[in-house]
Amino acid sequence: MARPAAPGIRVRRWDAGKWSDSPDAVVTEEPLQLMLNGEDLSVVMRTPGHDVELTLGLLYAEGIVRKLGDIQQLRISAESGESETAFQVDASIVESNQVDVHLAGVPRRKPERSMLSSSACGVCGAVLIEDLRRDLSVLPPGPPVDPKLLPGLVEQLRSGQGVFERGGNPVCVREDIGRHNAVDKVVGRMLMEGRLPARDTILVVSGRAGYEIVQKSITAGIVVLAAVGAPSSLAVALAREFNQTLVGFLRGERFNVYAAPDRLT
Repeated sequence: MARPAAPGIRVRRWDAGKWSDSPDAVVTEEPLQLMLNGEDLSVVMRTPGHDVELTLGLLYAEGIVRKLGDIQQLRISAESGESETAFQVDASIVESNQVDVHLAGVPRRKPERSMLSSSACGVCGAVLIEDLRRDLSVLPPGPPVDPKLLPGLVEQLRSGQGVFERGGNPVCVREDIGRHNAVDKVVGRMLMEGRLPARDTILVVSGRAGYEIVQKSITAGIVVLAAVGAPSSLAVALAREFNQTLVGFLRGERFNVYAAPDRLT
């Protein structure tokens, strides 16, 4: 059975100076392990569903296949519930979130790098799902943050993505067509200035908080991540696992706290 695209969770909601418990839903984001002829090829971050189409599109874009006849068989996780009539799909892989493409002949072009695509085009270079948590450490408690401070940071942020001191002063603001790229620029500047790990700062992003942004900010030691948009399910799970305070829907005087709310006092 396919998992819901927007699983329900419970959050702590700050609204007009008051806390309340509230139900919420987050967009599903999970890793998809791609294999070619039984060997690990890449990890794709995506919302589950239409994984066969996604896999074929990536292989076509990489020049590995050019027609359906290039594919002998496609094996996929049994839980995906996917089938096709154009060619054979064997939904028998026991492990979740896996696709194994077997070619009818040699690849048109040998993959020379780890292809990886995400829902926001981030997280480059990971081949195994386990690699996505590499070098991450549980974040320390850190000093408390006044929740009244967060809404004002969006006004300062405008269209950029930046890091602010816990007192609300901007440390670094960057813009990029990809939100993950903007985070990389901020972290790079912090590295050059000797400010990493950035435990006394708050990262504010202008869009959604996907897995890759949470991962990058945890790696940089940032204990509070606030997003104007919604987080994904995998972003919430990662933030909770590594004790990062994750704030979403930061608009006006209200926001939701999806992970580690104890820092906001």
